[in-house]
Amino acid sequence: MTGPARSRRNAQYGLLTSIAGEVGVSLATVSKVVHRRRDVSEATRTRIEALLAERGYVRAWEGDARRRRQILAVFRDLAGPYTLEVVRGIVESAAEMGVHTTVGTTGRRSIAQWLGESGALGAVGVVIVISALAEQDQRRIVDQRLPVVLVDPLNAPSADIPSVGVTNWHGATTAVQHLIELGHRRIGMLAGRSHSLAGAARLHGYRAALAEAGIPYDPAIVRSTDFDYGEALRAAHSILDRRERPSALFAASDAQALGALEAARQLGIAVPRELSVMSFDDTLVAAMASPPLSAVRQPFRELGQEATRVLLHLADGRPPATIRRELATELVVRMSTAPPEVEKHERP
Repeated sequence: MTGPARSRRNAQYGLLTSIAGEVGVSLATVSKVVHRRRDVSEATRTRIEALLAERGYVRAWEGDARRRRQILAVFRDLAGPYTLEVVRGIVESAAEMGVHTTVGTTGRRSIAQWLGESGALGAVGVVIVISALAEQDQRRIVDQRLPVVLVDPLNAPSADIPSVGVTNWHGATTAVQHLIELGHRRIGMLAGRSHSLAGAARLHGYRAALAEAGIPYDPAIVRSTDFDYGEALRAAHSILDRRERPSALFAASDAQALGALEAARQLGIAVPRELSVMSFDDTLVAAMASPPLSAVRQPFRELGQEATRVLLHLADGRPPATIRRELATELVVRMSTAPPEVEKHERP
């Protein structure tokens, strides 16, 4: 650190220490106000902000236009097409807002560690994507009023932690209704795990669409897997390699839909002539599949924009207008779905 920079830092430290003494609070409390943390009473915050303004204090990120604010985006992994789309949505949206994004995973660091280290990394807040929050992590976020936004959390978060997702139930009903309108009556599903909020909502949407059409639910042609290719390939095999196999499959993710396509290829089942495959996500791989997948499109860019916007508001001490925000999905029809061939879906 150069001499001028050190002198500036010492002067700022002295100013904050003086304000802490005048207000009768700890230096840590003044630091929280400087960093716009929410766990300070409104009266104390107002008094400290007035003294900061009166004495010409300039926050580092506001005083140096070249220094961008930073957020931390934490994922379970960076393996699947969904994750990569969300990463891109957050990084590009944050960049448009003049914010830098640091991306991490929970492979070697737990969410608790990321929360503890976010400040040291210079992040004003954390976006946590498709992860399960332990009860102690949720308590810490709420009690310390940490700026945190969840994207598609696996478990139901505290009512005080904002989250962003999509209309999973409605998207699933739209997907299955498309298959029903094509004439399919025996529709299987590669569902997500029951503990996943998104997976459960998509399964419920699937069942609701069947019930509305008067089609009985058949658990024999439904399998729950992780949102990945390998498990879905094996599950699709078990559904399709049977005498009364379905004429259509609805997959709860693109990765699962790709597994269904490969299972059909291995079993000699033509898509879409003998089997329609419908997906949920519409990541880049959906259009590149063979055949290209009909899918329910998630608005990944808007997810990134909304998560970043809400997080920056929290970092500035502004509560979100709503704790849970769900963005609309869209049906995209391609070449993997078609009307069923009558009685062609029975295996010998």
